[in-house]
Amino acid sequence: MMSILRSPQALQLTLALIKPDAVAHPLILEAVHQQILSNKFLIVRTRELLWRKEDCRRFYREHEGRFFYQRLVEFMASGPIRAYILAHKDAIGLWRTLMGPTRVFRARHTAPDSIRGSFGLTDTRNTTHGSGAGSLGWWRSCQAPPAARGSGSSRLTLRDLALHLPLLWNTCGA
Repeated sequence: MMSILRSPQALQLTLALIKPDAVAHPLILEAVHQQILSNKFLIVRTRELLWRKEDCRRFYREHEGRFFYQRLVEFMASGPIRAYILAHKDAIGLWRTLMGPTRVFRARHTAPDSIRGSFGLTDTRNTTHGSGAGSLGWWRSCQAPPAARGSGSSRLTLRDLALHLPLLWNTCGA
């Protein structure tokens, strides 16, 4: 492990959530976990969460007022969520490709081997959430140490990751 931490290679981080519909089914949860591993992601941290509606509202506040917002909040608070912090040279893009399109109907036709194409049920119960390019903003807004805030870049070295991630994870309630 020490040789990995000495590597100067910069990795991108992304937040990946496995939604309650998948967490409720151990075989689906395991299949998603195996897809993460087989796509060469470094799993920096994983944790089971049980969010209250208030937590869901805060996390999805960018969607407030949209027709699906309340349904999404209710669903995400309905059961456990598996949260991952994933690292890869192109973590955001690779995770979004692996998830497939948000709309399950589209995923089944255009990306049938994607996670959503394989396991998604509806546009809300679509198995996964993936944060976009601003995903570290959510962690950084949770009182991260100044050295981890940087200039808004989502690239950190593995050494930075090892030093700052426990604080990022714990202060965000994730």
